[in-house]
Amino acid sequence: MNLAEVDASAWAELEGAAADPQSAFRYLNLCSVDAGGRPQARMVVLRRVDVARRILEIHTDVRSPKWQEISANPWVTILGYGPQPKVQLRLQGSAELYGPASECATEAWSLLPRSTRSTYMGGPPGDEIGERPASEGKIADADARAFFGVLLFRAETLDWFQLRHADNRRAVFAYDKLGALTSSRWVNP
Repeated sequence: MNLAEVDASAWAELEGAAADPQSAFRYLNLCSVDAGGRPQARMVVLRRVDVARRILEIHTDVRSPKWQEISANPWVTILGYGPQPKVQLRLQGSAELYGPASECATEAWSLLPRSTRSTYMGGPPGDEIGERPASEGKIADADARAFFGVLLFRAETLDWFQLRHADNRRAVFAYDKLGALTSSRWVNP
């Protein structure tokens, strides 16, 4: 593959993963930095991809630590790995947060199945739940919406790495604010 094909292939993988729960790239590692300057990483679910603008959509609870971290510092890294064909995608860029009252979150919420909405019905992420049954302390669907937020990640760079039996390959891509490819090059793995 040439550089243009690698770039197109990586974004096609991500776009397909947003619709395919079985895709390895459906579940990505989102890395941010906390108030103490420590890196924080967690798995997130890829919900939508805008290939032309190089944007990934992720849903989150606005009470979560990642919401606070990204509010203070929007620079994040997203990392994914697909076992076939042994490709790692490392994207760096910035995140924009859209809270419950935003049009973006309202539209995304309207498309969620009830089972996914229930994710936002419990207490704040990380709070201790003690011995009470999981069904206690649940809030209504309408109230859960108040905790739903959308994170739109805009990629500025993509570091593509492929493990191969004889010769690993790596390429780096850069994008402008509109998503247009501004540079691409092969680099040493």
